[in-house]
Amino acid sequence: MRTTSDNAVQPIPLTGTGGIDRGTGHRLDEAWLGAAWSHPTTRVFVVSGGQALIEDTDDGRTELVMMPSFDAPLTEAHRYFLGTDAAGVRYFALQKDALPGRMDEAARPAGLREAAALLSDRDNALLVHAVALENWQRLHRFCSRCGERTVIAAAGHIRRCPACGAEHYPRTDPAVIMLVLDEDDRALLGRQMHWPKGRFSTLAGFVEPGESIEEAVIREVHEEVGVAIGEVSYVASQPWPFPSSLMLGFVARATSFELQADGEEIEEARWFSRDDLRAAMEAGDVLPPAGISIAARLIESWYGKPLA
Repeated sequence: MRTTSDNAVQPIPLTGTGGIDRGTGHRLDEAWLGAAWSHPTTRVFVVSGGQALIEDTDDGRTELVMMPSFDAPLTEAHRYFLGTDAAGVRYFALQKDALPGRMDEAARPAGLREAAALLSDRDNALLVHAVALENWQRLHRFCSRCGERTVIAAAGHIRRCPACGAEHYPRTDPAVIMLVLDEDDRALLGRQMHWPKGRFSTLAGFVEPGESIEEAVIREVHEEVGVAIGEVSYVASQPWPFPSSLMLGFVARATSFELQADGEEIEEARWFSRDDLRAAMEAGDVLPPAGISIAARLIESWYGKPLA
């Protein structure tokens, strides 16, 4: 696969720690958490429905709207410890039914899809952690063993059942996403029925029980477009909490080349040379995937430069 210096330094959004130590050893220490929450340097932000407030600064940056803990809305149950930075500042997220209003109207609500391209690595690391926890907490309130309502523990990272004692941990669903290349180094891109007209991207699908991730790549490509796969090479991963996926990126080499879209998940599939893709994007016939997705990075690593 061809790469250039233009894309070699392009990081995959939503990955990296941003300098935040998640402090997993403190999650069960209620005394430590209480002291951390009360510390004057602690910073807190609210997450609601996958969104948080962001604001533009005078020097041209965009930041999460944070506040000291003593200014934060009241919520004991849904207070999630996210970690500590190199300066010793502790960060918490509060899950609320709605974002707080801002008197100065300088802030605006944003989800990860919008905010990730604007925020610093630190703020992205905090927001992706908080959104993933919020999604899990909202969707997994009852015990899967006995049906009793569970309670939050470990600073938001466990739910415990008071009836049967079961512990439940945040769910992460592994999904494979793959750039398929043929013998002429053309890329296989497809479009789903519900996407905007002209949107094409890499193929993707969830890993099934008892299946390796490489087997999932081979199965998904064959199911969606009828192409057989030989070599499968892992590239990178990306957390994708919409609501709870972990995208596992691959490059796969096709051993058959006739395309047959399944008509259910994939409406249309095409082989693109680099010149084909460039001409189609310039003509407006093809829209590339969103810039924050690992799909865009997989395509760019083959294409040789950032997508339009």
